[in-house]
Amino acid sequence: MQAAEESGLDLVQVATTSPPVCRILDYGKYKYEQTKKERKAKRGRRVGLLKEVRLRPKIEEHDLQAKIRTTKKLLEEGNKVRLLLRFRGREVIYPELGWKVLRGVAEASKEIAVISSSTNEQRSIALVLAPVSPKKTKEIETDAETQDT
Repeated sequence: MQAAEESGLDLVQVATTSPPVCRILDYGKYKYEQTKKERKAKRGRRVGLLKEVRLRPKIEEHDLQAKIRTTKKLLEEGNKVRLLLRFRGREVIYPELGWKVLRGVAEASKEIAVISSSTNEQRSIALVLAPVSPKKTKEIETDAETQDT
């Protein structure tokens, strides 16, 4: 403690073992460096978020293509995408139309996504697409190249 006071630094207990391990250092600087390390670790640890794209069973072709482009963009960013198709009024008696639309979107993005789960509720159908990992994407591309030659 006396050596720490003489140097104008702090005596910090690093480990609570027997005997305790202590270091002489500037505690403010130490805390600052620890928070910087934590921030840097968080930055690289981004988990894919769940984004939602809403659809309708009677969607026009051009609008559907715009939704497909949006879905692909979200998947390429590494996010999971929930395709939510809502029925209004009497549309609910034709669920096959809804599944046809969802299958079309899933089919259009099959090279970059896999179907993670699906739910069928009373007035809506939800389909969750998860992005294919970059490692698997490279494997698929190399397989396709070897088949071409």
